[in-house]
Formats: sequence, structure tokens, C-alpha cells
Amino acid sequence: MWWLRRAFTMAVLLICVVSSGHAQTQAVSDQTVALEPGELADGIQAIARLYDMNILVAAELLEGRTHGAIRGEMNLDDALGRLLAGQGLEAQLIDRTSIAIVAQQRAEIPPALPAPLPSTRNPLAWQRSVPAKPELETTRFEDAIIVTGTRTRNRTVFETLAPIDVISADELRQSASDELLDGLAQSLPTFTALRLPLNDGNIFNRPTALRGLSSDQTLVLVDGKRRHRSAFLETTNGQAIDLAQIPITAISRVEVLRDGASAQYGSDAIGGVINIILAEETTTSAFAQQGQYFEGDGEAWRAGLRTGLSSTGGDFITLGAEAFHSAPTSRSVQREDAIAFQAANPEIDLPNPVQRWGQPEREGWRVSLNTAYAVRPETELYSFATFGLTQGMSDFNWRNPDVSSAYLPSHAFPDFDLSDVYPAGFTPRFGQEETDYSLFAGIRNEGADGILWDASLGFGENEIDYILNNSINASLGPESPRDFRPGRLSQTEMVLNLDGSKQFGSTSLAEKTYLSFGGEYRHEMYEIEAGDPASYLVGPGARDGLPAGSNGFPGYTPEQADRFSQSSFAVYADVEFDLNNDLTVGFATRYEDYSLFGDTLNGKVSFRYSFTPDLAVRGTASTGFRAPTAGQVFSQRTSQGLDSITLDSLTRGRFSPESVVAEIISRRNGVEIRSLSAEESVNLTAGLVFRSEAGLTLSLDAYQIEIDDAFGRSPNYELTEGEWREIQERSPELNRVEDAYFFQNAYDQILRGVDVVASGDWNLGQGILSTTLAYSFNDKTRTASRLDPDWFKGQILTDPHLDESLTLTATYKIGDFEFYSRLRAHGEWTGASGIEDDPIQVFGARSFLDLAVQWEMNDSTSIKLGAENVADAYPDPARNQSNRGLIYSRDSPYDTDGGLFYLRLTNSF
Repeated sequence: MWWLRRAFTMAVLLICVVSSGHAQTQAVSDQTVALEPGELADGIQAIARLYDMNILVAAELLEGRTHGAIRGEMNLDDALGRLLAGQGLEAQLIDRTSIAIVAQQRAEIPPALPAPLPSTRNPLAWQRSVPAKPELETTRFEDAIIVTGTRTRNRTVFETLAPIDVISADELRQSASDELLDGLAQSLPTFTALRLPLNDGNIFNRPTALRGLSSDQTLVLVDGKRRHRSAFLETTNGQAIDLAQIPITAISRVEVLRDGASAQYGSDAIGGVINIILAEETTTSAFAQQGQYFEGDGEAWRAGLRTGLSSTGGDFITLGAEAFHSAPTSRSVQREDAIAFQAANPEIDLPNPVQRWGQPEREGWRVSLNTAYAVRPETELYSFATFGLTQGMSDFNWRNPDVSSAYLPSHAFPDFDLSDVYPAGFTPRFGQEETDYSLFAGIRNEGADGILWDASLGFGENEIDYILNNSINASLGPESPRDFRPGRLSQTEMVLNLDGSKQFGSTSLAEKTYLSFGGEYRHEMYEIEAGDPASYLVGPGARDGLPAGSNGFPGYTPEQADRFSQSSFAVYADVEFDLNNDLTVGFATRYEDYSLFGDTLNGKVSFRYSFTPDLAVRGTASTGFRAPTAGQVFSQRTSQGLDSITLDSLTRGRFSPESVVAEIISRRNGVEIRSLSAEESVNLTAGLVFRSEAGLTLSLDAYQIEIDDAFGRSPNYELTEGEWREIQERSPELNRVEDAYFFQNAYDQILRGVDVVASGDWNLGQGILSTTLAYSFNDKTRTASRLDPDWFKGQILTDPHLDESLTLTATYKIGDFEFYSRLRAHGEWTGASGIEDDPIQVFGARSFLDLAVQWEMNDSTSIKLGAENVADAYPDPARNQSNRGLIYSRDSPYDTDGGLFYLRLTNSF
């Protein structure tokens, strides 16, 4: 069935391409613009001279108007869009050499239109992702119109009521990684992306954090529509979105709202919102990249293409595709027990190291589509889709023949000795094949009454097939295969949205009022498919202590296989008042009802007050929530780890809070396994924004996030023989486990922090220097536990946490060359030491310098040479799990593989 779903998705993409084949290509002529802030009339004259155009405008429309700094390479549409942003003016094409600037026909429609002038055929085009072009030259651009955190039509980054970062496609392309989450982590100190080697599915579905919160406490949108979750449930608690599945070639920019937004967007927006804006550019460009780490491993190549078609009426279709392959890395030393085994068995050729701590081997491809078509001047059809196929393999822990229970003799197999199969022990190879797709389609309309409405329907699915090679089901003895398919997970979601908005002019209440309203229906389903029988069967050797199931990752049993679903519906209202030229106030409320845990009502109040046009204060207060998913509530599985003392495998189970196991464990004194309920939060943010005529923009925001009933994993409860016998009587399908744990509403916590962002563009010599500094400080305190107090204290001590980070970027463009530098600085952080008497290890601060130079060889071709972590810096060695060959902590908030270099060739057609 999964291949059928893939074929259906590809057919839908093909239909979308064919249906948009009426569009025609357009040419774009770029010029280098370098305007300082000044009078709007002067700016228009400069643009007219630069592009050799006649620009006609009535003098009274320009009286008293000024504009901000405008710098970068752009076409005429882009230049006028930036110049007229927020002015209440729009440009209309008269002929090939003349343009008229007039008052906007509809109030406050941004002039930075994504279509070429004029766009009269499709006046709704601006609403898709204003501004679609240009792709922002700097990481944050004060005059960029944003669509996240507000539903008004012309709010700029500088004018927002809450802090927002805008990460351009150019900035994302400064990262050598093929994964979007790395580009975000390198650009935003408030965002981290972990690598967790030898940690089951976490190897491939990497946890992320915004403001120190868990992966699924940040909502991810694509063009304003909710993205579906990954099928993978993180080891600790989360079921998040797999950001790596979104191709970078599809992206115009990423808007990151650093503020609680559940009252605006619903569940998961406790920490903020990441809104990925898809590109609408239709020119053709392609790139190829090759790189590797300084250590000589991790060789990786990437290639991508973006192309499209467009018409003069604003209709377009944009296609993106990219493929990648990366070899594994290893930052390991030989295990001490492996050294002893080799010394005792010199005739055996033992690999060195026996297991690799590092990045997995990965390969795959991703494609995207974005299209819109105006059926009438006031009505537009649109759709967008992404599709990806990726796979990867990595090592698990080495099984030592002298220690591993898989090598025990058994009366069931008197003539079988596992040492004949794996004389040097064995290191299972764990991997997955991941299929991910998302498809949205909708219609927008603006009626004669000025009400804009948008109806859309979207589907998304993430499917993971697990692979385990070079292993054995020891309980089956000689009948066991060596390679297994342990099972398949899938998360499927459907979302139906109906949104409306209307802008009012001057009323008795306010000079301008922006009203938004709408509803949403969502249905999600989590499915587990059983693995092949050998991956979960309990063979006759289990009576003698041989572990059952595929060693390293036991398969999902038919009894664990099931479908679990949840539905929800929501209604919301959002209003912003421009009470006068200085004060804007916003209110939002949202009601949601979930089939699994009930309903919730959340609200938000925001304000922004301008002391001057260049200095303002802002603040928000809101309540939020995160709903448990069907997978978190009902799914169960067993996994194997390595006992850090005995170095033998240890089998434990994660069971549903609704399971028989939870019922039995809850009979213990002082233990109660509860049904999952929603997390609840209270968010407070206060800050100021400032800009100067010299081109400097500064924002400073302080925040507090108080979370009650936060999700987490319970302690590991070691099962007694009596408990296990009762569990087997009631659930005979379960394989034997030594201990059990559960997802729970585990604790309360408070996060407090400060974010500072400063950016500026300056003329320097014959070039333009653009700089951005971003600093983040975050303090996380867990204040109360719903679980064992002593265990909770230990969790607080050993929970890895990074308090502060800083990113400083500088880009200097002169002639045909662009020089890029980025400093990434991280403060001290703490983690578990693995030593009972000294449980905490403090890791020192580290800084990483990235450098790149790009040469524009001609109008269409550029070549770029870059290096990340040019000083080849590494974190402090870790004490925890060092007896397993680990050098650097896998909880590190940054890459632990050292420096890497890359070469990229880009060509436009």
C-alpha cells in the first residue's frame, strides 16, 4: 500500500504540472541598488535613473514621505516594492518605458507584488507570501513584510507586535548541510538541532529546540498551513515535525516567531512558530556541491534544481528538486573491553573501532511544487506539495562474545554456537527508509464587501520502515536470519481550514481595525505495522536466557500493531487595532476540542507603542497548550540498550499509560501512571525595537514561559517476577523486558530568557557590508514533579542544557565577489557524567568560525568555496559512556565532527 500511496502522490504532482502549463516565462533584469534612507521623491528619481524608466507620480502623493535603506541586486519590481512598502501607494505599468505611482485602490495592499507589473489580473497574488521576491539579502530585513504572528496585510518585521526572525534563502544556502534544521541552527542562536548517534530513530529524526523547549513545543507551518508530524516518537517525549524533509530549493525564506502563539495557531505553539515560505520564483537555477570533513570522512555531495513558469497575470508554477548522499563519520576510540578481547583472542581480526560514534550514512531526494492560478481577478486557486524519499544506516553497540547474553549456551540448540557465526562479536547495523509527502490545495477570494477568505484542504504522511542488519534473534538459534525488517510506523494527517479577514477604516474605536476569523478541522492517525516474524518471535532458546527478537531493535509484534486516531476542531478570532499612529493593540482567542483529552480555550493580548518612528516598545501575554498525540497515548514498543556497567544488552519497554502494564505498576506504593493530558502554558514577552538613519536595526526581547504538566518520560520501573507473570497472563504476546517506562505529564517548568538581534547594512569602499548579531540567553528551571521526587532531582542535575549562544555574521559584496563569515559562539553547558558520585559534567564554551567566498564568474554562473569550523574545534571529551568508545557527548548542542569544507557551483539559465 505504501508504494501505491507514493504512485498516487507522484500522479497528483504530474497533474498539477500539466494543469499549469499555460503559463509563460518572464525575464528579470537585475541592478545593484544602494539607497540610503531619505525622501521618497529622491528615491523614486534614483530608481528611475538606475532602470532607465519614466516614473510618473503626483507631487501631493509624495509630500512628507520617506523611505528606508534599500541595498542589493534586484529587478525593477523588487526595487519599487521595497521603496513603496507601507506607503499606501502602488505602481502600475503604462508601457515598456513608463510607470505610474498611484494611491492603492484597496487599503494597505502591499506593493511588493510577487508578480511582474502590472498584476491587475491577479490582485490576490500578494497574499500568498508577500514579498515573494526578492529573496532577502540579509538574515533579517526591517522592511520585509511578514505573514507570521499577524494576519494583517502589511506588517513589517520592524512593526511586529512580537519578535520575528526572517531567515532568507541566501542565508540558508550558507550552510553546507542538506538539512533545513542545520541552516536554522547555524543562523539562529535560539534554535538548536541535536545529533544523537547510536540512539535508535533519533539518529535520523533529529530533535530540535526553540528557546530550549522540546521539538514538538514549536509549531511548524508551510505557507501558513500546519505541517504534519513525523511518525517517529523521540526517546524522551516528543513527536515533532521532520524539518529535514522540506527541500531547501523550495524555500523563499523562513519566518520564526519567538513568542507563544497557541491562541493564534493552536496546539504546539508554546515556544513559537516556524513558518516556511515557499519560493514563487520561476527562473531556472541549479547547483552541485561536494564536501567532506577535515578528518577525511563524511564525504558528501548535493545537487539541486529550481525552475518554473509564470504569466504576466501573476499565475505561476515553481518546481524544486534536490538529491544528496553523505558518507558516515566516526569520532570514536576502541572500546576497552574490545582491546581486552583482542588481546585474549589474537587469532580473531577485530575491527577498530568495533562501533562508530558519528553521523550515519544517508542518501535520498526531495521535490517540491508551488503553484497558483487566477480563475477570476478576485479568485485564485493554489496548491503546494513536497515529497521525499530518504534512507540511512548507522552502527549500534558492539556485542562482546565474553559478555553478551546472545552467546549463552542453550539446551534447545546443543550443536549451535553463535561464536561460529560471529567470532568477533557483532555490531548490528540499524537503518530506516523514510517516505514523506504533503499536499495542500485551496482557493482564495476577495468579495465586493472587502472580506478575504481562504479555504484549503491538506494531507500529509510520514512513513518509516526500519532495517536491522548483521544481527540475530538468539532465541531462534540457527534458524534465525541475520537481517530483519522490524516494522513500519506512519503518521497521517488531514487538515481543513477556512479563514477570513477584513480591514476596516477609521471607526469610533480605532483609525484602522484588522479582523480575522476562521475554523480548522484536523484528523490524525498513527499506525504501527508488525515486523517480519523473526524480528519479534520468542524462540525455544529464551528458556535458557537467550534474548528474543532481533538483537538491538526487537520488531513490532502483531499485538503492538494497530491504528490510533484523534480528531479536533477549532474556531478562532483575531483582531488588531491601530488606535493611532503610535499605538497598536491586538487580541486573539482560540477554542479547540480534542477527541482524546477534551477542550481548551486560549487567549493572547499584544501591544506596540512607538515613541518615535524609529523607537518602539512591544509586549505580549498569552496562554497556550500542547495536546498529546494518538501515538504518544497508545503506542508501545520494546528496545535494547547497553548496560553501562556490565556492557550486556538490556531490554526495556515503553508502554501506553492506558496499558495493562501501567495498571500493574500503579499498584505500587507512591506510583500512579496517569492518562496523558494537555500541557498548559503562560507566556510573557516584553521588548523594544530601534533603528537609526545609519542603517542599524536593534531588537531586545525578554520572555518567561511557564509550563504546567510538561510531557516527559517516567523513571524506569524494574519489573518483579510476580509483575511479569501477571503481565504475561494478561498480555502473552509481550516479549520479556527488564523494566518499563511511560510517557507522562511529568513536571512543571519555567523558562526565562533574553534575545538580542542587531543588524545593519553599510557602504564600505566600493562594496556593501551587511552584518547581523544575534544573542540568546535562556535559563530553564523545573519547579515540580508528578513522579518520584528523588528520580526527578537526578533528572534536573543531568538534563543537558545550553544557557547562551551568539551568532555574528558579516557579508561583504564587492564587484563579482562576495565574502561571508559567521562566528557561532556557545557558552558552557552541563550534561550527565555517568559517575554516581559526581553526576554532572560541565562542558566548556566553544566558538566556531565559518568562512566562504563566492565568485560571480558571469551573469549566470558562480562558484563558492566555504569551510565550517575552520579552526577544527571540538568540545570537551565526555566521561559518560566513554567505556563504549565515545569521545564527545552525543547530547552536544552542536556538531562534534570538527571542521568541514565544501565547493559549490551554481548556474542560472
